[in-house]
Amino acid sequence: MSEIVTRFAPSPTGFLHIGGARTALFNWLYAKAKGGRMLLRIEDTDRQRSTKEAIDAILEGLSWIGIDWDGEVIYQFARAERHRAAVEEMLARGNAYPCFATPAELDEMRELARKEGRPPRYDGRWRDRDPSEFPTDRKPVIRLKAPQDGVTVIEDMVQGTVTFPNKDLDDLVLLRSDGTPTYMLAVVVDDHDMGVTNIIRGDDHLTNAARQTQIYRALDWDVPAMAHIPLIHGPDGAKLSKRHGALGVDAYRDLGYLPEALRNYLVRLGWSHGDQELFSTAEMIEYFDLDRVGRSAARFDFQKLENLNGQYMRAASDTDLLAAVEALMPHLPDGAARVARFTPERRAQLLMAMPGLKERAKTLIELLDNAEFLFAERPLPVEEKAAALLTAEARGHLTALLPALEAANWTQEATEAAVRAYAQETGVKLGAVAQPLRAALTGRTTSPPIFDVLIVLGRDESLARLRDQAA
Repeated sequence: MSEIVTRFAPSPTGFLHIGGARTALFNWLYAKAKGGRMLLRIEDTDRQRSTKEAIDAILEGLSWIGIDWDGEVIYQFARAERHRAAVEEMLARGNAYPCFATPAELDEMRELARKEGRPPRYDGRWRDRDPSEFPTDRKPVIRLKAPQDGVTVIEDMVQGTVTFPNKDLDDLVLLRSDGTPTYMLAVVVDDHDMGVTNIIRGDDHLTNAARQTQIYRALDWDVPAMAHIPLIHGPDGAKLSKRHGALGVDAYRDLGYLPEALRNYLVRLGWSHGDQELFSTAEMIEYFDLDRVGRSAARFDFQKLENLNGQYMRAASDTDLLAAVEALMPHLPDGAARVARFTPERRAQLLMAMPGLKERAKTLIELLDNAEFLFAERPLPVEEKAAALLTAEARGHLTALLPALEAANWTQEATEAAVRAYAQETGVKLGAVAQPLRAALTGRTTSPPIFDVLIVLGRDESLARLRDQAA
């Protein structure tokens, strides 16, 4: 059996969106699972809309999510000469022809089809014309001489057997009148030249598959195996849009998701391995195959992604999470300010606080937000709910507690013993002391365990914050 070669072929007209990332992941996993290669081709033939920024965003998005590719990146536009040569071959075989229909004539055809309730199709008027009839006042497009009878069949590895009547597929344009190749042609020539054996892409390309199959046959080339995976829909079942979360991969990074969590979430959108939800990369590669890809659209669910991300955060080492936070900071709106105040001292404090912080956060953004008390300057800003806890009675407790804390060895055990002893002596519940302590030390009603907070902030800063709020 020949080596499996897949490809991911995005158009660089914007960011790497979530559907594209999943397509790339499925191609990557299939190639890895079969001991093959995945190639990357940038389909930049649309010169108006293709930008260097978009190319960079796609490459960066793939790298961030942990998808690599084999060999150099192929750029479609640079291969235009090769695409034209393939059309010359089709012309020589009698499988393509020049068409001189004017834009006005094409509009007329479309209008007539609309009136007669037919889909708009080119009517083949130049298909069998003698070269002596060719006009000299305009340049032709080159069209495929597609079969007019019978059917084109796709044996799809996900969708099963899909049949297209050839009467519904007209003679598509291969070369425009200015000699530039069309997308349909370029894809076929590139996939053939790159040795692609398996095309895995969204099922919105299914009709393209029929047209592209006809081009393969016109060139007498082998047609790659095809697998058209269902699109991703929103939670409401409608096609995924920006309101559902059809964001770029970079946006998920900036929302504080871990790349391995997003990768795990994406692999489960339309593919399954029993009831298993969590997969290491090695397990994904071991188990992945196209016969486990469903035919119905997958539904994107932010809540599921958040829960999964929370599991990955809790399982991550404190140092790995700290590295992820540091990598995220420059991408945040206030990134420069965050980086500036991330001193070695604050870094060490955040690492020390990490066990308590990661238990309560589902994203890195949430974790950073919960860690804000480490970076706050005195006098500490206190949230409204926390301020409500700092009643006159509560401040009185803080004042009375201060001498015991000042005298304590600054360890978790010693500070906790001091607070518990105070609560017992005064006959108040521990919460009546711990909650004002939390409000005074963090400015919030929720935080890591309060005795962790005391140690992380350190003796001097903790006592100073308590004095600020004491009666």
